[in-house]
Amino acid sequence: MRFVSRHIGWKLDPFLLRVTGGRISTTLFIASGLLETTGARTGQPRRHAVIYFHDGERVTIVASNAGSAHHPAWYFNVKARSDVMFAGTPMRATVIEDEAERDRLWKLADNVFPAYATYRRHAAEANRTIPIIQLTG
Repeated sequence: MRFVSRHIGWKLDPFLLRVTGGRISTTLFIASGLLETTGARTGQPRRHAVIYFHDGERVTIVASNAGSAHHPAWYFNVKARSDVMFAGTPMRATVIEDEAERDRLWKLADNVFPAYATYRRHAAEANRTIPIIQLTG
């Protein structure tokens, strides 16, 4: 599944989510949505499929990149320009820095997508901390 996610899903899912109005993606039963960012260097619009969950009114996404040694490209876009679109709704992205809040959100994230625990382990082996981002309207 990690191979599919990293080599196929990230290319196919933005298209599937856009043409189906967010109803179909390769993640099947795990909630995923279309995150639209502005390229940090290019200024061009970018579309990314991301797994998400709700924390109250906030949408929470994890920049896991399937546990690879590098952050996903969309993370740098969000850091450069926090105004994003998620599922067609304008939102503002905030990277969660507080460790207690991150711990709380990881518990929620692991309930939504248990593979995050494995991704964290792989990222830690590469000396990377996986960012957690919350989106507010």
